[in-house]
Amino acid sequence: MGACVTGLSWRRDWNRRIERVLAGKRDRTSGLRQLAAQCLLGSIGVAVLTFVGFRLHLSPITAALSYLIVIVLTALTGSLVSSIFVAVVATLCLDYFFTPPLFHILLTDTQNVVELIAVSTTAFVITRLVTSLRRSAAGLREQADLLEVTHDAIFVRDMNDVITYWNRGAEVRYGWKREDAVGKVSHHLLRTIFPAPFEDIVATVLRAGSWEGELVHTGRDGTQVTVASRWSLQRDEQGRPFATLENNNDITERKRAEEALRKAQAELAHASRVMTMGEMTTSIAHEVNQPLSGIVTNASACLRWLAGDAPNLEEAREAARRIIRDGNRASEVIGRIRALAKKAGTEKERMDLNAAIQDVVALTQGEVRRNGVLLRTELAGDLPPVLGDRVQLQQVVLNLVLNGIEAMSTVGDRPRELVIQTQRGDVDQASVTVQDSGVGLDPKGGEKIFDAFYTTKGAGMGMGLSISRSIVEDHGGRLWALPSDGPGATFQFTVPTLP
Repeated sequence: MGACVTGLSWRRDWNRRIERVLAGKRDRTSGLRQLAAQCLLGSIGVAVLTFVGFRLHLSPITAALSYLIVIVLTALTGSLVSSIFVAVVATLCLDYFFTPPLFHILLTDTQNVVELIAVSTTAFVITRLVTSLRRSAAGLREQADLLEVTHDAIFVRDMNDVITYWNRGAEVRYGWKREDAVGKVSHHLLRTIFPAPFEDIVATVLRAGSWEGELVHTGRDGTQVTVASRWSLQRDEQGRPFATLENNNDITERKRAEEALRKAQAELAHASRVMTMGEMTTSIAHEVNQPLSGIVTNASACLRWLAGDAPNLEEAREAARRIIRDGNRASEVIGRIRALAKKAGTEKERMDLNAAIQDVVALTQGEVRRNGVLLRTELAGDLPPVLGDRVQLQQVVLNLVLNGIEAMSTVGDRPRELVIQTQRGDVDQASVTVQDSGVGLDPKGGEKIFDAFYTTKGAGMGMGLSISRSIVEDHGGRLWALPSDGPGATFQFTVPTLP
């Protein structure tokens, strides 16, 4: 059975090869027939002109000009080979019927030799030029056809932004027919919304010869579309700009999908923050209870100082100051919790990364003490500001800190140390490093630790690092794991800085 199947497969392959060979032979045969027909028609034309010219006793120059007409017609309708063949036939007829024999004029009449050479050269030059022009025209027609069949909206506008060409893709995309669009100012017709001042974009095109960006256009039916637009400046032979080719690719659906993804990521990040707050319930309760207990204690002391026969006003004032201090402490803890737990969109602004990290450190002090961790910060004093969402970047730092604390929960033979470090990067970047002395990373995990739902924790969901990487990448940075010199794991991320 297997041998039979193999034989059938071999036979099918062999048949396909034979069909390809036969198809190539048919194409070559058809091409040869077409070439022969072109040569025959050109030769017939030369013969007819020769007969008429011979009967009318035309001069060699007049006959040569008539032959050139046939040669040009052959070049326009045929190939280079057929044109050269007709040119040779015409030269031979001119030499035989309208000039003395070549061996005779070589000895007696140099002028006729020069005329014959000039006619022959002219015929060959015209043949070459016409066939080149035909190829160029064919190439231009192919390019024009491609512009018509492409789904992109393509149009050409002059230096006054008046539309001079409008392809079928533009008709479909915007709703205006070619005759309705040509002659109109493109930006007025499409009510273009630019990402930057129009004058700045034009200056870029004139300087660099091209521009790329996203535009918002309005179609004939009033529907707005977002397009990825590419402008290419066209120059004449003297290098002077005379037109701009604009190619627009509709990315409206892609932008909607990106916005939906962004919202989904924001929802997921918010859910992760709330879950993290839930995991820190014990530490948060302790952080809030401490100042509340202080408030109650100091309030009782204040009442005692005031209830005596001789009220001690100075001690009462001091107790009141301690009440205010503890109240502010409780308010700050609750404020940090509310900031991380709030549900809001991405709000990137100029921010101090060191200050944001210090707030995270203050929020996690209870968790740090409860787990016997020594937390140390090494924050660069010359760290430039960054453009970012404060809450989201704090979520990244908080996630890395809590991961480090949990990684050290089983460590008993060495100090549990957690170091948060910031420093300036090489090229307009700030880097944040969180290093613990825990059990380290699983070598088999590799980059999988950043995959969604991948976790090494018993009760973990595997979303923390994945969300953190998404947040950092959305800020134009990068998050990765580093091998530590000693025990534990090191995570580092970078974000671009502002000037």
